[in-house]
Amino acid sequence: DKEQETSNLQLESIIDGQNERGIPVVKFVEDITSFSKSFDPPASAELLIGAYSDLFAKFKSYESSLNQKRLNFIEKIPEIEKSLDMVKKLKSHDEDEPLTTRYSLADAVYGKAEIDTSIRKVNLWLGANVMLEYTYEEAIDLLESKLKLVKKDLEEATTDLSFTRNQIITAEVNISRIYNWDIRRKREQKQ
Repeated sequence: DKEQETSNLQLESIIDGQNERGIPVVKFVEDITSFSKSFDPPASAELLIGAYSDLFAKFKSYESSLNQKRLNFIEKIPEIEKSLDMVKKLKSHDEDEPLTTRYSLADAVYGKAEIDTSIRKVNLWLGANVMLEYTYEEAIDLLESKLKLVKKDLEEATTDLSFTRNQIITAEVNISRIYNWDIRRKREQKQ
């Protein structure tokens, strides 16, 4: 039963709400003695450090995930822009003239192709081995909306990454302060 009481330090006890996308805000502990005594029974330094260390580990994992998402968005933007530019070029090309282009077969290996622009349609890879045919206007609309969405997602991931890093710092500072508080308290008890 005592184990249950001492492990009663819930995540809610060391966080102070969350941001608009649900990332917890780490509670900064001003007065460690009062904070420790706010639990019943009072939380030990080990328990507080353990709770903040667990939260720190979760934030590090989340930071890694956000960083990967951010890198994926950074990679997608030039691909979408390149596709959008190509569709716009096809749309502006004179229908009566064939368009000759080179396309990549493999690294440093290109093929030559003649494109019939009179069809006024283009096929786009949507992912998961799905390709659909669109008119130039539909393709431009789709790519522009996709580009806008990816840029918004990149901005959110960047903001969340910065926010997460601040929470990691707060957790680290709390861990250090609690550790130092415990050392001072033990010295005072010896005297």
